[in-house]
Amino acid sequence: MSDVDAAAADAHLAEVTVASERVFDGTFLHVNCDTVRLPNGEETGREYILHPGAVMLIPILPNGDVVMERQWRHPLGRVFIEFPAGKIDPGEPPLETCVRELREETGYVAERYTFLTTINNAISYSNEHIDLYLAEGLTPGEAKLDHNEFLEVIAVKPAQILEWVRDGAITDVKTVIGAFWLEKLQSGAWLPDRVGR
Repeated sequence: MSDVDAAAADAHLAEVTVASERVFDGTFLHVNCDTVRLPNGEETGREYILHPGAVMLIPILPNGDVVMERQWRHPLGRVFIEFPAGKIDPGEPPLETCVRELREETGYVAERYTFLTTINNAISYSNEHIDLYLAEGLTPGEAKLDHNEFLEVIAVKPAQILEWVRDGAITDVKTVIGAFWLEKLQSGAWLPDRVGR
């Protein structure tokens, strides 16, 4: 189905923006408050966060272990186990973000990056999207963390990741989705196209 056909098929659900106001400008995130016309003709407000987009990597070591991170997340006041990830800088192609973030956060350089999918992780209140990539052929190196960035790099067996998801030790949504992608890839159920670098 083309984008035009999809838009026509969804017209009865569409909300039309009548007005838009920026209510907060941060250094990283921005918040808009829009007035929208609903399908029934009534108007209501929609508040949402504007986000520049991000990438997340599933880095596979030669022995099959997966590179992950433990990092403090201030909004929830605790350490989370996550796959390496980072925001896309203005004008930066997502694949370049992958290379930069993997090197900065873990020290690893990958021979191959495979695009997996794009997820929208907070659709009711943000336009954020995260592009998921597989990173293979890893060579270790020295991490170059941003100033005042603190994290611990760990190597984890894939089966352990799924256990942590099941037990609730991993609750970060992008990492949960990545764990299921990894399981599907390793089982051969899903075979994405390769993206070379």
